[in-house]
Amino acid sequence: MEAVNAIGRRKAAVARVFVTEGTGKIVINKRELESYFPSSILQFIVKQPLNKLNVSDKYDIRINLDGGGYKGQSEAARLGIARALVKINPEDKPALRAEGFMTRDPRVVERKKPGQPKARKRFQFSKR
Repeated sequence: MEAVNAIGRRKAAVARVFVTEGTGKIVINKRELESYFPSSILQFIVKQPLNKLNVSDKYDIRINLDGGGYKGQSEAARLGIARALVKINPEDKPALRAEGFMTRDPRVVERKKPGQPKARKRFQFSKR
């Protein structure tokens, strides 16, 4: 099997995912998963699609992460892994979609408006 690649996005984070057959090693920006995401919750988020399909020790995954914070990066990686697994085996798509792993979360930060301190906050109104 050649490398299957997919892209995942969340907020400002972009994850380019490359999946090959292997032993279950996950490398993010040339670092191990445990050193890149020390939090066990974020590690769990990244591994969710693999655990759902019980293939966590079947594929080696290499991820290039860019932009955003650690939460957005972990969810972008999850989406990229799910898309790559569907490219490998299209029959897995309904199971991953039912868990919500195939949906790109469209929520992003609202832009700052001119003449205001933030997106929604206004400067204090002065009547006189």
